[in-house]
Amino acid sequence: MRIVFIGSVYFSLKMLEQLIEMNADIVGVCTRKNLSINSDHSDLSSYCELNKIPWIYSDDVNSPNTLSWIRDLRPDIILCFGWSQLLKENLLKIPEFGVIGFHPSQLPINRGKHPIIWALVLGLEETGSTFFKMDLGIDNGEIISQKNIRISTDDNASTLYEKIIRVAQVQLIDLLANIKQGKLILRKQHNSPSNYWRKRTIADGLIDWRMAAISIHNLVRGLSSPYPGAHFLYKGLAIKVWKTEISPVSATNIEPGKILEVTDRCTIVKCGIGAICLIDTDPHFTPTSGEYL
Repeated sequence: MRIVFIGSVYFSLKMLEQLIEMNADIVGVCTRKNLSINSDHSDLSSYCELNKIPWIYSDDVNSPNTLSWIRDLRPDIILCFGWSQLLKENLLKIPEFGVIGFHPSQLPINRGKHPIIWALVLGLEETGSTFFKMDLGIDNGEIISQKNIRISTDDNASTLYEKIIRVAQVQLIDLLANIKQGKLILRKQHNSPSNYWRKRTIADGLIDWRMAAISIHNLVRGLSSPYPGAHFLYKGLAIKVWKTEISPVSATNIEPGKILEVTDRCTIVKCGIGAICLIDTDPHFTPTSGEYL
């Protein structure tokens, strides 16, 4: 089965590695160079060179040049994992088995942008790993394979990302085997329970000390590496926060943003509800107790 692969993020690389390990017949790869809009961007060209796979840079996967290149490869199927553009009809209709996409949520719920970030920021206890047949909509094609993934209280963006990759790699093995054996089962998505998450902005990462400590903690978890980090301002300087813990401090008559204590391990800040320990910041800052952030 001749496969064209489209992708440009870390997840794309891990799925491509899995295909290589499976000895899949990858006849071409479309990737992107220096894509700053994705914190987890991955240029797949060097990996393709190493494995002698034809590849192309494409800023627009729907462009006539890219479409012509893909058609000449005569793919039976296209796998599109980690691509920020919508695929148009001329591309979707090229392969016999269609185009398979991926979304790290429990479709049809939580379609749209930044699903790993929002799942953590919102404090969800579960997410998903979903492969689906792509159509002209956004994350609403027929579901091919879906697994639920538990989110632990210790998870951050990096650990959840790795959980999703491990589950998706196993799904990919079964998925391609089912296609070859003609056992693929498609399940239509229902729109009634669906929602679309919006694109995250810089403002979403700004810590407001009037928030509850648990909300700030979840924000830090969701925006941790490989994403750009939550932040606050201290004396005009933007301070990134990479790791926090909920503090046992329970004072209710202290205003949000006041620094309650500074220890060798962390800085404890009063929040709207509760308090939080700032364990890992960049740059490291040395406030004094009683200051306000």
